[in-house]
Formats: sequence, structure tokens, C-alpha cells
Amino acid sequence: MMAFLTAVLTLLPGGNAAAGNPRETPVVRAVRKASPAVVNISTEIVSRESPFVGLNPFFEEFFRDFFGELPETARRTRSLGSGVIIRPDGTILTNEHVIANATRITVTRVNGEAYEAELVGADGQTDLAVLRVKAEGALPYLEMGTSGDLMIGETVIAIGNPFGLSHTVTTGVVSAVNRTIRGDNDRVYTDFIQTDASINPGNSGGPLLNILGELVGINTAIYQKAQGIGFAIPIDKARRIVESLLTYGTVHRAWLGIHVQDLTPDLARYFGVKKGVVITRVFEDSPAAQAGLERGDVIVAMDGRPVEDRETFFQRLAGYTAGNRIRLRVLRRGKEEERTVATREIPDEYVEYLAKEWLGLEVTPNSRALARKYGLFTDRGMVIVRVTPRSAAARAGIEPGDVLRQVNDQRVNSASSFREAVLAASQRETVVLVVQRGRVAYYVTLTP
Repeated sequence: MMAFLTAVLTLLPGGNAAAGNPRETPVVRAVRKASPAVVNISTEIVSRESPFVGLNPFFEEFFRDFFGELPETARRTRSLGSGVIIRPDGTILTNEHVIANATRITVTRVNGEAYEAELVGADGQTDLAVLRVKAEGALPYLEMGTSGDLMIGETVIAIGNPFGLSHTVTTGVVSAVNRTIRGDNDRVYTDFIQTDASINPGNSGGPLLNILGELVGINTAIYQKAQGIGFAIPIDKARRIVESLLTYGTVHRAWLGIHVQDLTPDLARYFGVKKGVVITRVFEDSPAAQAGLERGDVIVAMDGRPVEDRETFFQRLAGYTAGNRIRLRVLRRGKEEERTVATREIPDEYVEYLAKEWLGLEVTPNSRALARKYGLFTDRGMVIVRVTPRSAAARAGIEPGDVLRQVNDQRVNSASSFREAVLAASQRETVVLVVQRGRVAYYVTLTP
């Protein structure tokens, strides 16, 4: 009799919804579980706008060398995005582009509580950032799940703040995994989850959930030209970056100790493979050497994901940090085999090698004392003290005493900034330098 009454009450309005309400779908339960951990992120950017706004930032600095401080106008802008709390201590994961250049970051929970957040670390290459807020007591959070077992066609859920509409929920399916796309900023992104769940500006940084309410990705609005297509960073990739950001405040990149090049049509016919990268050098005592990789091996896959060319190889590698293990599938003498490489942090001597032998430059930080000694017209940048004979820099006419101001889009004013710029440049086929000689600054394109 009691069981009968319980069954009847379940069907009545106000009865046991969890047990008998057909409207309470797995999506509803997943959203209920995750929503308290999803936050709205607003940023404030206060900039000083100079008459040279819109030009390369280097030129603003260059004119200051000769004309002093320029008249500026304060400009205040705001941006909006999403984030997800991943630890009870207030650690929040979001996109790097959501908080880029922010002078103030405000995080608002679904209950309206707002906190000023501090930036723990950010990484532009993977578009990830970690924030932290201080709250009284533990905050609701979502643990990072796994994205390695996602199935094409399975239901996924996106929560975020598109166009400022707080805690908007959209659903869809996993359309593809390991997707490589070129974003609106013309930058290539790899290993993305593709979904038809609607992801718009403001969704960036919010969680992508599976039907169990587990965090499987970080939504990223990077491609607005295609309607009905959204992308998310797999949480397995994000986890590696987050651990490095929490430990060091920056990403300690994975180093394999190899040089690679694209397969030319002749090489592709020679090796009998259409896609991949061929190893042209293996450094002694490097992780690659210890794993048994050899010059002439063709890398065709990384952790089961195909490597199409040099660009995708470096983009995939950017998702790993020092201390990770990477499974490489290589083609050697017509046969495929697998090698596991235990990555290490990039050693300083490797960066010195790249600068001296690859670019052909030895530099030292500039200073007012050095500028006076050598009669330089600036105390910024890096002074070139030696140019390697027959190097790319020598062929371009660069000379000792020139001042290196910029490598590609990165200004160099210290040994650490030069190191980072050289490492980033090593992933490209050509390198664009801004070099100053006397009062004249000019662009130099190198093909090392």
C-alpha cells in the first residue's frame, strides 16, 4: 500500500521530480551541477592612446627615443567573457584572449557575488589563462574531466555569457575532434573539439560539458564566419597548461631536441607518405636522442593525432609542457614504429645555438651606459655584438653595433624577452626583424 501511495504522489504536481519528472533530462541535471561553478568575467582596459595608434607598437617607442614623451589620451574599454571555477580555493580557468591587456578583472558568480580577480598566468599560444579570487570559504567548482574518450555524436553542453546574457545554456553534439582551423586572427589552432552547440562572443572561456556534467573542454569563440560551428579546447590539453601556469606562472614548453622540415613533393615521393615532418637534426643527449629518434625519421602522428606539416607539428607541441610524455609515430625505412619521448625544459644552450647558428646573432641587453659608449641613438633593444659569418643575418647585411628592436611581433628589451622571441621564431619558416642603425630603423626578413 505504501509503495502504491509513493507512486501516486510522484505523478502529482510537486511530487518527487528527480524520480519521476520526465522533463528532468540528463541535460537539466548536468546544467544544475555545473552552473554554480560558471562565472561571468568582465575586464577593464585603460590604455594611453598616442598619435601613432594603429601603427606597429615599435614605432611609438622609436619616436619616443628622439622626441621624448608624446601627448596621449586615456581610453577605457570593457570586454566580457566566461570562466569556470576548477578548484574550491577560487582558481578559475578561462581564455587568454578574454583577459588580454586587462588592467582590472571582475568575476561574478551566478548568485550575483562579485570578486576582483588576480591573474595567475596566461598563455597566448594555447589561448588559456588562470585567475584566482579570494572568497570566504570554499567555492563551488568543477573538476577537470577527460576529453580523450569523446565520441562523435555524443551530446555536449555549453554554458557562458554570450552577448552579455548571463548563464546561457546551449546544447549540441560533438561534430569532430582533433580539428585544425585558422582563426579570425589568422592564427592556426589545432586539436580543437568541434561542436554545433552555439558558441558566441561572451561564451569564450566557459565550460563545455558532457551529459554527466563533466568538464571536457573550454569554449573558444575564435571563428565567427561559420554559422552553427563552435570550437573548444580539449580539457586534456588544458590540464597540462594549467598545471604549468599554477606552478610557474608561465608555460615551461616541452623540448624534444630535434629540427624538422616540411615534406617537399620529392621527399614525399621518396618516403612514400603524403603528410608529416622529416627530422633533419637530433641533438645529442636530447629527449629525442634518448627515445631513439634519428635523422631521416618522418613523424606522422603525435599521441594518435596526425601531423600534417611543420605548422601543425609546432601547434600540437605547444599543448605540452616539460615533463610530459609524448607518443610519436614515425616512419623509418618504410616501416612505421612508435617512440615515446619524455620531454624536458628547453635548455639555455639550445636557445644560444638558435641565436648564433640559426639566426646568426649574438646580442647583449642595451643600456644608457652602452648607448653612450658606442654612440647609439637608443638605450632600448638588444645590441648586436657579433654576426656569424655566412649566416642568415650576415647575408641580410646586419652588422655589429646595430640594435635589434623586434623579432616578428615581439619587442626585445632583455635577455629573457630575446630568448622567448627566438624560440617563437624557430617555429616559422621566415623571421622578420626590426633593426636600428643610427637614427634609421628598418625591417629585415631572414630565411634561416
